Amino acid sequence: MDGETSCSSRDSDDEYQKFIQKMNPPRVVIDNTSCRNATVVHVDSANKYGILLEVVQVLTELQLIVKKAYISSDGGWFMDVFNVTDQNGQKIMDESVLDEIVKYIHKCLGADSCFLPSRRRSVGVEPSSDYTLIELTGTDRPGLLSEVSAVLTNLECNVVNAEVWTHNKRAAAVMQVTDRKTGLAISDTQRLARIKERLSYVFKGSNRSQDTKTTVTMGITHTERRLHQMMLEDRDYERYDKDRTNVNPTPVVSVVNWLDKDYSVVNIRCKDRPKLLFDTVCTLTDMQYVVFHGSVDSEGPEAYQEYYIRHIDGSPVNSEAERQRVIQCLEAAIERRVSEGLKLELSTGDRVGLLSDVTRIFRENGLTVTRAEVSTRGDKAVNTFYVRDAAGSSAVDLKTLEAIRQEIGQTVLQVKGHPDHRKSPPQESPSRFLFSSLFRQRSLYSLGLIRS
Repeated sequence: MDGETSCSSRDSDDEYQKFIQKMNPPRVVIDNTSCRNATVVHVDSANKYGILLEVVQVLTELQLIVKKAYISSDGGWFMDVFNVTDQNGQKIMDESVLDEIVKYIHKCLGADSCFLPSRRRSVGVEPSSDYTLIELTGTDRPGLLSEVSAVLTNLECNVVNAEVWTHNKRAAAVMQVTDRKTGLAISDTQRLARIKERLSYVFKGSNRSQDTKTTVTMGITHTERRLHQMMLEDRDYERYDKDRTNVNPTPVVSVVNWLDKDYSVVNIRCKDRPKLLFDTVCTLTDMQYVVFHGSVDSEGPEAYQEYYIRHIDGSPVNSEAERQRVIQCLEAAIERRVSEGLKLELSTGDRVGLLSDVTRIFRENGLTVTRAEVSTRGDKAVNTFYVRDAAGSSAVDLKTLEAIRQEIGQTVLQVKGHPDHRKSPPQESPSRFLFSSLFRQRSLYSLGLIRS
């Protein structure tokens, strides 16, 4: 009976939220005149759980940079103002882009958004037959991505899109794969079980620890949000004291209680970067805190964020242990994209086994992938890797880089941000690596990556 009563109560809440939404439809206004150096986006709507993250997520996906933000969602109404620019720091003048901003924000505020009608829904996950979704979490180690991609190639899987994060000796990956022969999602349950078993075996590594998690399913998800959730669930924030020396400068996060108003006030100061607002709001939401008021200023080299928060049960941060946890989780969310390494960009025709071959070459040259973004656009692979050397330094030896580029193809792999790197003129066709059958014929068993 208690379960039925609870469901009935939630359904009543859902109907009430729909009624409020109908009586107070969302409003999105674009203002390109009141601010000299940014486009101002006003968002008004009936309030609901997770609405701030929904709007920030849309702005992030549209590749907009939030320079300033003013947040107010106390009571039943949500009113936010965002000063945004494009990737080059310019105001948004293209009418088609402005229309997209309005359209997508309206969509996320509508009744079919992922936080409404209730929290019983699995956030961001819907059925899909286009690909199979693989989620992995576990202990990080050198060569891990190389081993995982080699296993998938051996199991006749093609990696269509993937994102891999590492932080505080933990690793998380969200990968979209298809069947090599059909180009579609893998539906055979026995084969899915075999994929899960092999990947779990690789992620456990030699220590055979049980702190690894592998999920294989058919679905879609917001990758970066899911990675934050996975890292948070894996408690990467608890394993970072020695590794924080790699983050320079470290973020400054404080949490104090404003007892008169029953708020906890979160203050963040750190080096500014794209997607910072998304990372912090995502973490607070996934920790089940609601932002009632807030302000963001990132017009200089540093970003300043202030949030007035309560837990979804209405209470402020209610203990010293919880206060420390909030601080650590926010620090971890900020650092996951900071401690990355040297940036390498690969752009070439896609083929099955490409990711396996590239990451194996990195591993054989002593490089560790700390973060990776793998995507397929039509028949082209566009991949970004952040790497460090065996000593954990992003100052990778120039000779090592040139050796890797010679093997992969100088016109295919580009180095970004290396102080001593000189662009090499296109000297050769990339066919030596990309279209030869040398690596395809090389046995994965001889590398010790697959165990029968």
